[in-house]
Amino acid sequence: MSDATQRLSTKNNKPGGETGGLVLGLDLGSVSLNSVVLSEEGEILQERYTRTKGLPMETALSVLEDLFKRYPARSFKALGVTGSGGKALADLLDGHFVNEIISQAKAMEKLHPDVRSVIEIGGEDSKLILVEHDKKLGATIIKDFAMNTICAAGTGSFLDQQASRLEVSIEEFGEISLKSEHPPRIAGRCSVFAKTDMIHLQQEATPDYDIVAGLCFAMARNFKSNIAKGKQFTKPISFQGGVSANKGMVRAFEEVLELEKGELVIPRYYASMGAIGAGLTAIAGGIELSEPLSLSALKDHIDAHAALEAGLEQLVLDEDKRYKHRKKKTIHAPDGQARIKVYLGIDVGSLSTNVVAIDEDRRVLSRRYLMTARRPIEAVRQG
Repeated sequence: MSDATQRLSTKNNKPGGETGGLVLGLDLGSVSLNSVVLSEEGEILQERYTRTKGLPMETALSVLEDLFKRYPARSFKALGVTGSGGKALADLLDGHFVNEIISQAKAMEKLHPDVRSVIEIGGEDSKLILVEHDKKLGATIIKDFAMNTICAAGTGSFLDQQASRLEVSIEEFGEISLKSEHPPRIAGRCSVFAKTDMIHLQQEATPDYDIVAGLCFAMARNFKSNIAKGKQFTKPISFQGGVSANKGMVRAFEEVLELEKGELVIPRYYASMGAIGAGLTAIAGGIELSEPLSLSALKDHIDAHAALEAGLEQLVLDEDKRYKHRKKKTIHAPDGQARIKVYLGIDVGSLSTNVVAIDEDRRVLSRRYLMTARRPIEAVRQG
Protein backbone atom coordinates (compact mmCIF):
# COMPACT_ATOMS: atom_id res chain seq x y z
CA MET A 1 0.00 0.00 0.00
CA SER A 2 2.84 2.41 0.80
CA ASP A 3 4.42 1.81 -2.63
CA ALA A 4 1.11 2.50 -4.34
CA THR A 5 0.70 5.69 -2.33
CA GLN A 6 4.20 6.82 -3.24
CA ARG A 7 3.63 6.19 -6.95
CA LEU A 8 0.37 8.09 -6.69
CA SER A 9 2.02 11.17 -5.21
CA THR A 10 4.86 11.34 -7.76
CA LYS A 11 2.80 10.91 -10.94
CA ASN A 12 2.09 14.25 -12.64
CA ASN A 13 0.48 14.76 -16.03
CA LYS A 14 0.86 18.24 -17.48
CA PRO A 15 -2.31 19.77 -18.92
CA GLY A 16 -2.40 20.13 -22.68
CA GLY A 17 -5.70 21.99 -23.07
CA GLU A 18 -7.28 25.06 -21.57
CA THR A 19 -9.09 23.92 -18.44
CA GLY A 20 -10.51 25.59 -15.36
CA GLY A 21 -9.72 24.97 -11.72
CA LEU A 22 -12.43 22.49 -10.68
CA VAL A 23 -11.94 18.82 -9.88
CA LEU A 24 -14.47 16.05 -10.56
CA GLY A 25 -14.66 12.91 -8.45
CA LEU A 26 -16.69 9.87 -9.54
CA ASP A 27 -17.45 6.60 -7.73
CA LEU A 28 -19.14 4.05 -9.99
CA GLY A 29 -20.32 1.07 -7.96
CA SER A 30 -22.66 -1.83 -8.56
CA VAL A 31 -25.71 0.10 -7.33
CA SER A 32 -25.02 3.81 -7.73
CA LEU A 33 -22.89 6.52 -9.30
CA ASN A 34 -21.71 9.13 -6.81
CA SER A 35 -20.34 12.37 -8.22
CA VAL A 36 -18.76 15.38 -6.50
CA VAL A 37 -17.40 18.69 -7.73
CA LEU A 38 -14.43 20.01 -5.75
CA SER A 39 -12.54 23.26 -5.78
CA GLU A 40 -8.74 23.24 -6.12
CA GLU A 41 -8.55 23.46 -2.33
CA GLY A 42 -10.75 20.37 -1.91
CA GLU A 43 -13.92 22.22 -0.93
CA ILE A 44 -17.07 20.25 -1.83
CA LEU A 45 -19.21 22.34 -4.18
CA GLN A 46 -21.73 19.72 -5.30
CA GLU A 47 -22.60 16.13 -4.42
CA ARG A 48 -24.99 13.79 -6.20
CA TYR A 49 -26.12 10.18 -5.65
CA THR A 50 -27.75 8.36 -8.58
CA ARG A 51 -28.95 4.75 -8.76
CA THR A 52 -27.63 3.04 -11.89
CA LYS A 53 -30.45 0.45 -12.13
CA GLY A 54 -28.22 -1.92 -14.10
CA LEU A 55 -27.14 0.75 -16.61
CA PRO A 56 -23.86 2.13 -15.22
CA MET A 57 -22.46 3.79 -18.36
CA GLU A 58 -25.80 5.20 -19.43
CA THR A 59 -26.25 6.63 -15.93
CA ALA A 60 -22.77 8.14 -16.05
CA LEU A 61 -23.53 9.80 -19.38
CA SER A 62 -26.83 11.23 -18.12
CA VAL A 63 -25.27 12.53 -14.89
CA LEU A 64 -22.30 14.13 -16.66
CA GLU A 65 -24.45 15.75 -19.36
CA ASP A 66 -26.59 17.28 -16.63
CA LEU A 67 -23.51 18.32 -14.66
CA PHE A 68 -21.97 20.06 -17.66
CA LYS A 69 -25.02 22.30 -17.92
CA ARG A 70 -23.91 23.96 -14.67
CA TYR A 71 -20.17 23.33 -14.88
CA PRO A 72 -18.91 23.28 -18.50
CA ALA A 73 -16.48 20.48 -19.35
CA ARG A 74 -13.62 22.99 -19.64
CA SER A 75 -14.16 23.98 -16.00
CA PHE A 76 -12.47 20.80 -14.81
CA LYS A 77 -8.73 20.42 -14.64
CA ALA A 78 -8.67 16.97 -13.02
CA LEU A 79 -10.82 13.83 -12.82
CA GLY A 80 -10.49 11.05 -10.24
CA VAL A 81 -12.56 7.87 -10.62
CA THR A 82 -13.01 4.94 -8.24
CA GLY A 83 -15.44 2.07 -7.60
CA SER A 84 -15.99 -1.42 -8.99
CA GLY A 85 -16.85 0.06 -12.40
CA GLY A 86 -14.42 2.95 -12.10
CA LYS A 87 -11.55 1.54 -14.17
CA ALA A 88 -13.65 1.22 -17.33
CA LEU A 89 -15.20 4.65 -16.83
CA ALA A 90 -11.81 6.27 -16.16
CA ASP A 91 -10.47 4.83 -19.42
CA LEU A 92 -13.43 6.18 -21.40
CA LEU A 93 -13.12 9.66 -19.86
CA ASP A 94 -9.30 9.75 -19.81
CA GLY A 95 -9.45 10.22 -16.05
CA HIS A 96 -7.27 8.90 -13.24
CA PHE A 97 -8.41 5.67 -11.59
CA VAL A 98 -7.95 5.47 -7.80
CA ASN A 99 -8.04 2.33 -5.68
CA GLU A 100 -11.15 2.22 -3.46
CA ILE A 101 -9.20 1.77 -0.22
CA ILE A 102 -6.99 4.79 -1.01
CA SER A 103 -9.96 6.96 -2.01
CA GLN A 104 -11.92 6.15 1.18
CA ALA A 105 -8.89 6.83 3.40
CA LYS A 106 -8.10 10.06 1.54
CA ALA A 107 -11.60 11.40 2.15
CA MET A 108 -11.32 10.55 5.85
CA GLU A 109 -7.99 12.36 6.07
CA LYS A 110 -9.65 15.53 4.78
CA LEU A 111 -13.05 15.43 6.48
CA HIS A 112 -12.52 13.39 9.68
CA PRO A 113 -8.79 13.25 10.49
CA ASP A 114 -9.52 12.01 14.02
CA VAL A 115 -11.13 8.74 12.80
CA ARG A 116 -8.98 5.62 13.20
CA SER A 117 -11.24 2.86 11.82
CA VAL A 118 -13.45 2.98 8.73
CA ILE A 119 -16.41 0.70 8.04
CA GLU A 120 -17.54 1.12 4.45
CA ILE A 121 -20.45 -0.91 3.06
CA GLY A 122 -21.83 -0.35 -0.42
CA GLY A 123 -23.97 -2.39 -2.76
CA GLU A 124 -21.22 -4.88 -3.63
CA ASP A 125 -18.31 -4.40 -1.21
CA SER A 126 -17.72 -4.31 2.52
CA LYS A 127 -14.44 -2.82 3.74
CA LEU A 128 -12.62 -2.27 7.01
CA ILE A 129 -9.80 0.27 6.87
CA LEU A 130 -7.53 0.94 9.85
CA VAL A 131 -5.63 4.23 9.71
CA GLU A 132 -3.31 6.32 11.85
CA HIS A 133 -1.91 9.83 11.61
CA ASP A 134 1.82 10.08 10.94
CA LYS A 135 3.04 13.28 12.60
CA LYS A 136 6.34 13.29 10.71
CA LEU A 137 4.67 13.05 7.30
CA GLY A 138 1.66 15.07 8.39
CA ALA A 139 -0.60 12.57 6.63
CA THR A 140 -2.97 9.67 7.30
CA ILE A 141 -1.39 6.24 6.80
CA ILE A 142 -3.30 3.03 6.04
CA LYS A 143 -2.19 0.47 8.64
CA ASP A 144 -4.36 -2.43 7.49
CA PHE A 145 -7.51 -3.20 5.55
CA ALA A 146 -9.85 -6.08 4.73
CA MET A 147 -12.62 -6.67 2.21
CA ASN A 148 -15.39 -9.18 1.66
CA THR A 149 -15.20 -12.04 -0.81
CA ILE A 150 -17.36 -12.09 -3.96
CA CYS A 151 -20.61 -12.83 -2.14
CA ALA A 152 -23.82 -10.86 -1.60
CA ALA A 153 -23.88 -11.60 2.14
CA GLY A 154 -22.81 -8.60 4.17
CA THR A 155 -23.42 -6.01 1.46
CA GLY A 156 -26.06 -3.45 0.58
CA SER A 157 -27.41 -5.76 -2.12
CA PHE A 158 -28.11 -8.33 0.58
CA LEU A 159 -30.32 -5.85 2.43
CA ASP A 160 -32.00 -4.78 -0.82
CA GLN A 161 -32.87 -8.40 -1.63
CA GLN A 162 -34.33 -9.14 1.78
CA ALA A 163 -36.27 -5.85 1.85
CA SER A 164 -37.81 -6.84 -1.48
CA ARG A 165 -38.79 -10.26 -0.11
CA LEU A 166 -40.48 -8.60 2.85
CA GLU A 167 -42.14 -6.04 0.55
CA VAL A 168 -40.54 -3.21 2.50
CA SER A 169 -38.79 -0.30 0.80
CA ILE A 170 -35.11 0.01 1.66
CA GLU A 171 -35.84 3.54 2.88
CA GLU A 172 -38.30 2.15 5.48
CA PHE A 173 -36.03 -0.76 6.37
CA GLY A 174 -33.98 1.01 9.03
CA GLU A 175 -36.89 2.82 10.66
CA ILE A 176 -38.90 -0.40 10.99
CA SER A 177 -36.04 -2.26 12.66
CA LEU A 178 -35.88 0.30 15.49
CA LYS A 179 -39.23 -1.01 16.78
CA SER A 180 -37.67 -4.36 17.67
CA GLU A 181 -36.69 -4.93 21.29
CA HIS A 182 -35.47 -8.52 20.94
CA PRO A 183 -34.13 -9.14 17.40
CA PRO A 184 -34.12 -12.87 16.51
CA ARG A 185 -30.93 -14.65 15.51
CA ILE A 186 -30.50 -14.87 11.72
CA ALA A 187 -27.55 -16.33 9.81
CA GLY A 188 -25.44 -13.57 8.29
CA ARG A 189 -22.55 -15.41 6.62
CA CYS A 190 -24.71 -16.61 3.71
CA SER A 191 -27.71 -14.97 2.06
CA VAL A 192 -29.22 -18.42 1.33
CA PHE A 193 -29.08 -19.40 5.01
CA ALA A 194 -30.47 -16.00 5.95
CA LYS A 195 -33.44 -16.56 3.65
CA THR A 196 -34.07 -19.96 5.26
CA ASP A 197 -34.08 -18.41 8.73
CA MET A 198 -36.42 -15.67 7.53
CA ILE A 199 -38.88 -18.23 6.15
CA HIS A 200 -38.97 -20.07 9.47
CA LEU A 201 -39.55 -16.81 11.33
CA GLN A 202 -42.34 -15.81 8.94
CA GLN A 203 -44.03 -19.19 9.38
CA GLU A 204 -43.94 -18.59 13.13
CA ALA A 205 -45.69 -15.23 12.54
CA THR A 206 -42.67 -13.21 13.72
CA PRO A 207 -43.34 -9.46 13.19
CA ASP A 208 -41.59 -7.87 10.23
CA TYR A 209 -39.76 -5.36 12.42
CA ASP A 210 -38.13 -8.18 14.38
CA ILE A 211 -37.02 -9.95 11.20
CA VAL A 212 -35.61 -6.71 9.76
CA ALA A 213 -33.74 -5.99 12.99
CA GLY A 214 -32.42 -9.56 13.00
CA LEU A 215 -31.03 -9.03 9.51
CA CYS A 216 -29.25 -5.83 10.58
CA PHE A 217 -27.63 -7.53 13.56
CA ALA A 218 -26.70 -10.54 11.42
CA MET A 219 -24.93 -8.26 8.98
CA ALA A 220 -23.07 -6.40 11.76
CA ARG A 221 -21.95 -9.67 13.38
CA ASN A 222 -20.86 -11.00 9.99
CA PHE A 223 -18.74 -7.89 9.41
CA LYS A 224 -17.06 -8.22 12.79
CA SER A 225 -16.29 -11.94 12.43
CA ASN A 226 -15.84 -12.41 8.69
CA ILE A 227 -14.34 -9.10 7.55
CA ALA A 228 -12.47 -7.88 10.63
CA LYS A 229 -11.39 -11.41 11.67
CA GLY A 230 -10.03 -10.36 15.04
CA LYS A 231 -8.68 -6.97 13.96
CA GLN A 232 -8.97 -4.32 16.65
CA PHE A 233 -11.43 -1.49 15.99
CA THR A 234 -9.72 1.69 17.19
CA LYS A 235 -12.14 4.49 18.12
CA PRO A 236 -13.56 6.71 16.83
CA ILE A 237 -15.03 4.62 14.01
CA SER A 238 -16.52 6.00 10.80
CA PHE A 239 -19.44 4.19 9.16
CA GLN A 240 -19.85 5.22 5.52
CA GLY A 241 -21.23 3.98 2.21
CA GLY A 242 -24.88 3.81 1.21
CA VAL A 243 -25.74 1.30 3.96
CA SER A 244 -24.79 3.82 6.68
CA ALA A 245 -28.06 5.64 5.93
CA ASN A 246 -29.84 2.62 7.45
CA LYS A 247 -30.60 3.47 11.09
CA GLY A 248 -31.05 -0.19 11.89
CA MET A 249 -27.47 -0.90 10.79
CA VAL A 250 -26.17 2.03 12.85
CA ARG A 251 -27.90 0.63 15.94
CA ALA A 252 -26.62 -2.88 15.20
CA PHE A 253 -22.98 -1.77 14.85
CA GLU A 254 -23.17 0.31 18.02
CA GLU A 255 -24.40 -2.71 19.99
CA VAL A 256 -22.25 -5.39 18.32
CA LEU A 257 -19.07 -3.30 18.68
CA GLU A 258 -20.15 -2.12 22.15
CA LEU A 259 -19.82 1.56 21.30
CA GLU A 260 -20.92 4.59 23.25
CA LYS A 261 -22.84 7.40 21.60
CA GLY A 262 -20.50 9.48 19.44
CA GLU A 263 -17.94 6.72 18.93
CA LEU A 264 -19.57 5.74 15.62
CA VAL A 265 -19.31 8.67 13.19
CA ILE A 266 -21.63 9.00 10.18
CA PRO A 267 -20.00 11.50 7.77
CA ARG A 268 -22.15 14.17 6.20
CA TYR A 269 -21.21 12.88 2.74
CA TYR A 270 -21.43 9.22 3.82
CA ALA A 271 -22.46 7.92 0.37
CA SER A 272 -19.88 9.91 -1.61
CA MET A 273 -16.68 9.46 0.40
CA GLY A 274 -15.15 7.37 -2.40
CA ALA A 275 -15.84 10.04 -5.02
CA ILE A 276 -14.50 12.75 -2.72
CA GLY A 277 -11.36 10.73 -2.04
CA ALA A 278 -10.80 10.09 -5.75
CA GLY A 279 -10.94 13.82 -6.47
CA LEU A 280 -8.71 14.67 -3.51
CA THR A 281 -6.15 12.08 -4.63
CA ALA A 282 -5.98 13.68 -8.07
CA ILE A 283 -5.44 17.08 -6.41
CA ALA A 284 -2.74 15.77 -4.05
CA GLY A 285 -0.90 14.02 -6.86
CA GLY A 286 -1.11 16.95 -9.29
CA ILE A 287 -2.71 14.60 -11.83
CA GLU A 288 -4.39 16.89 -14.33
CA LEU A 289 -6.36 16.22 -17.50
CA SER A 290 -4.30 16.33 -20.68
CA GLU A 291 -7.36 17.65 -22.57
CA PRO A 292 -10.76 19.05 -21.59
CA LEU A 293 -13.29 16.42 -20.57
CA SER A 294 -15.09 14.78 -23.49
CA LEU A 295 -18.03 12.37 -23.52
CA SER A 296 -17.48 11.13 -27.07
CA ALA A 297 -15.72 7.88 -26.10
CA LEU A 298 -18.40 7.13 -23.50
CA LYS A 299 -21.16 7.71 -26.07
CA ASP A 300 -19.41 5.47 -28.61
CA HIS A 301 -19.10 2.74 -25.98
CA ILE A 302 -22.82 2.90 -25.19
CA ASP A 303 -23.78 2.92 -28.89
CA ALA A 304 -21.58 -0.10 -29.57
CA HIS A 305 -23.24 -2.12 -26.81
CA ALA A 306 -26.71 -1.01 -27.94
CA ALA A 307 -25.97 -2.20 -31.48
CA LEU A 308 -24.75 -5.55 -30.14
CA GLU A 309 -27.89 -6.08 -28.07
CA ALA A 310 -30.13 -5.06 -30.98
CA GLY A 311 -28.48 -7.69 -33.18
CA LEU A 312 -29.43 -10.64 -30.99
CA GLU A 313 -32.55 -12.53 -32.04
CA GLN A 314 -35.14 -13.56 -29.51
CA LEU A 315 -35.03 -17.21 -28.51
CA VAL A 316 -38.27 -19.09 -29.21
CA LEU A 317 -39.30 -22.71 -28.72
CA ASP A 318 -40.37 -24.74 -31.73
CA GLU A 319 -44.13 -24.99 -32.10
CA ASP A 320 -44.14 -28.78 -31.81
CA LYS A 321 -42.11 -28.67 -28.59
CA ARG A 322 -44.34 -26.31 -26.69
CA TYR A 323 -46.31 -27.67 -23.75
CA LYS A 324 -49.69 -26.47 -24.95
CA HIS A 325 -52.12 -28.44 -22.87
CA ARG A 326 -51.64 -28.73 -19.16
CA LYS A 327 -53.25 -31.88 -17.81
CA LYS A 328 -56.22 -31.07 -15.69
CA LYS A 329 -56.26 -32.72 -12.30
CA THR A 330 -59.55 -34.45 -11.60
CA ILE A 331 -61.65 -32.94 -8.84
CA HIS A 332 -64.16 -35.43 -7.39
CA ALA A 333 -67.62 -34.06 -6.70
CA PRO A 334 -69.35 -35.86 -3.79
CA ASP A 335 -72.89 -37.19 -4.43
CA GLY A 336 -75.86 -35.67 -2.69
CA GLN A 337 -75.94 -33.22 0.16
CA ALA A 338 -75.02 -35.62 2.97
CA ARG A 339 -72.12 -34.73 5.25
CA ILE A 340 -68.93 -36.67 4.62
CA LYS A 341 -65.61 -36.92 6.40
CA VAL A 342 -62.97 -34.63 4.86
CA TYR A 343 -59.25 -34.62 5.50
CA LEU A 344 -57.36 -31.37 5.09
CA GLY A 345 -53.76 -31.18 3.84
CA ILE A 346 -51.73 -27.96 4.08
CA ASP A 347 -48.33 -27.27 2.54
CA VAL A 348 -46.86 -23.91 3.51
CA GLY A 349 -43.79 -23.00 1.46
CA SER A 350 -41.65 -19.91 1.12
CA LEU A 351 -43.42 -18.87 -2.08
CA SER A 352 -46.74 -20.70 -2.17
CA THR A 353 -49.34 -22.27 0.13
CA ASN A 354 -51.37 -25.30 -1.00
CA VAL A 355 -54.57 -26.40 0.73
CA VAL A 356 -56.24 -29.67 -0.33
CA ALA A 357 -59.37 -31.48 0.92
CA ILE A 358 -59.71 -35.26 0.32
CA ASP A 359 -62.30 -37.86 1.32
CA GLU A 360 -61.81 -41.25 2.95
CA ASP A 361 -61.15 -42.82 -0.46
CA ARG A 362 -58.26 -40.34 -0.98
CA ARG A 363 -60.10 -38.53 -3.74
CA VAL A 364 -59.47 -34.79 -4.11
CA LEU A 365 -62.60 -32.81 -3.30
CA SER A 366 -61.15 -29.32 -3.46
CA ARG A 367 -57.80 -27.60 -3.70
CA ARG A 368 -56.44 -24.07 -3.45
CA TYR A 369 -53.08 -22.64 -4.52
CA LEU A 370 -52.12 -19.26 -3.09
CA MET A 371 -49.00 -17.14 -2.83
CA THR A 372 -47.67 -17.17 0.74
CA ALA A 373 -46.72 -13.49 0.29
CA ARG A 374 -44.77 -13.50 3.59
CA ARG A 375 -48.05 -14.01 5.47
CA PRO A 376 -48.31 -17.80 5.99
CA ILE A 377 -51.09 -17.73 8.60
CA GLU A 378 -53.25 -15.41 6.48
CA ALA A 379 -52.57 -17.56 3.40
CA VAL A 380 -53.69 -20.73 5.23
CA ARG A 381 -56.78 -18.99 6.56
CA GLN A 382 -57.69 -17.72 3.10
CA GLY A 383 -57.07 -21.13 1.55
